[in-house]
Amino acid sequence: MLRLYQKNELVFSLLWLFIYVGVSGAADCVPGGAEAQWAVKALLYAGLAVTMAAWVARNGLRGKYGLARVKVRWRRYLYFLPLAAIASAGLWSGAAVRYSVPAAVFYAAAMLCVGSIEEVLFRGFLFRALEGWGAMGAAVASSLIFGGLHILNLFGGAPAPDVLLQAGYAAALGFLFAVLFYRTKSLAPCVAAHSVINVLSAFGKEMGGAVTAAVICASLAYAAWIWRDAPQGEND
Repeated sequence: MLRLYQKNELVFSLLWLFIYVGVSGAADCVPGGAEAQWAVKALLYAGLAVTMAAWVARNGLRGKYGLARVKVRWRRYLYFLPLAAIASAGLWSGAAVRYSVPAAVFYAAAMLCVGSIEEVLFRGFLFRALEGWGAMGAAVASSLIFGGLHILNLFGGAPAPDVLLQAGYAAALGFLFAVLFYRTKSLAPCVAAHSVINVLSAFGKEMGGAVTAAVICASLAYAAWIWRDAPQGEND
């Protein structure tokens, strides 16, 4: 992996993307009920998350890929309040328990790992690989790829309008997270928000089109604000 990273960072990031898609596909093929399926998914995703983080740490790339805390003054943490509001969107339409308690626990564990994996992959590996296009170009391209992957749900029989709305939702959040990473030099707020969004999906009612559209608009507006006036890491 290190040789591939040194030779072509974009191919390196795409290889990790294929590995993630492969692991996700294998996880979806697990037989049994919801409890067994989510238990296996949690183990697979945890293994991948640890492997990715270990590779980054072993090769001294924590700073580059944002595996560090946000270094801003305490007063600037108020800056993340809109992010907390956006992360809670899964409950805007109301609460609803979709799984049994054991299945919900395994689901939450799996989704926490997915939040970490996808942020390191899309906002870490892929964003950095595309930075030659400029920060804005990398943010747009990586977010479109992230949103585009959700179109694969069409093959699962999901209605096209719902899939396209979901893809737009994912792309808007991906753009927001990319801008956050670029400005703060840390994936910590991105991982936290992404993980909360994922976990709350097990405890909230299905988001309607109006709520989804509101989140898309809020994410893009917040990203634009961050781009103009953001904490600048240690220089803040």
